[in-house]
Amino acid sequence: MTKKFGSFKCLLVLALGLSLAAPFAAPAEAGKFKKEYKMTLNVPSSFYWGMGATKFAKLVKEKTNGQINIKPYYSSALLKGAQLKSPQMVAQGVIDCAFESTINSSPVIPEMNIFSLPFFINNFENLDKMEYGETGKAIFKAMEKKGLKGLAWAENGFRQVTNSKKAIHSPQDLKGLRVRVVGSPIFIDTFRQLGADPVNMNWGDAVTAFQQGVVDGQENPVGVIIPVQIWNYHKYTTFWNYLVDPCIIYWNKKQWDAFPKDIQKAIQEAAEEAARFEKALCRAGLDGDKSLNILKNEFNHIMKVPDPVKYLEGKGMTVTFLSDQERQAFIDATKPLYDKWIPKIGKDLYEKAKADMSK
Repeated sequence: MTKKFGSFKCLLVLALGLSLAAPFAAPAEAGKFKKEYKMTLNVPSSFYWGMGATKFAKLVKEKTNGQINIKPYYSSALLKGAQLKSPQMVAQGVIDCAFESTINSSPVIPEMNIFSLPFFINNFENLDKMEYGETGKAIFKAMEKKGLKGLAWAENGFRQVTNSKKAIHSPQDLKGLRVRVVGSPIFIDTFRQLGADPVNMNWGDAVTAFQQGVVDGQENPVGVIIPVQIWNYHKYTTFWNYLVDPCIIYWNKKQWDAFPKDIQKAIQEAAEEAARFEKALCRAGLDGDKSLNILKNEFNHIMKVPDPVKYLEGKGMTVTFLSDQERQAFIDATKPLYDKWIPKIGKDLYEKAKADMSK
């Protein structure tokens, strides 16, 4: 009898895809949590995005009284640099959670390309209206269909362009420039539409290409261009806010649903607090005193670089801001891309975004 039961047990374990080492592990409701929950993110701990992930892990431990311990794996260490696979790995449960860019998740969730429509959002106010409006709700719903539970909106920031050749005021200034871009197709399309020669390469190769003069420029948010010391390669920065790179804190949905309600509440609160902190880091000095005051008054945090524009100028860079007329020239030049990308993103979501921004 014992032998027969043992055979049945093995068959049951195999049929359910369970581990033979721990076939009847206690459910989360019983308070049996994993020793470590793995979190992936794409940048080092020194970047604002990385600091936000560190904050999230710390807050979760505090708010769950040490029951949930998250270990951040920085610089895409869990994925060996293949950061575009983060949503799949979290959905499959190989990785528990992520503090991840919408750009990296967009191949799996195309709705996230709404943030990459060129010259569509343009400012923090519009971005917040979208994230906390119907647009954000629709994107979180799309994530759930893929097995992901969105918890909070964080940020990498509006992406600016730098180069070694000239100040960029018009689409004409980009013509012929070889620019390192993110590998997302909408980025490639945008720079080609503007007459540039976009090239996708990892950052190490890009730095070598900058030094050798075979690549002229790149695009990234302030929270990246300062820690990588872009002034060592480029003299010109144009603040054009051509698109934005939100981050989302998300969890494997099946695992999330198995957590007790009090644990869910604690993690949710931690995510929202960490996201607010991290957003303020990214926006500090770019939205007047608003984010600087949030950091000082709510988090007792003083920015090392409270004015990123002056900081870049102090490093010898020429910083350019587009006039309304100059911005309109870029809007007009990239408008044809909307016919291609709105159907991919979803016309309904595009309309939701426009409605959110108009409120």
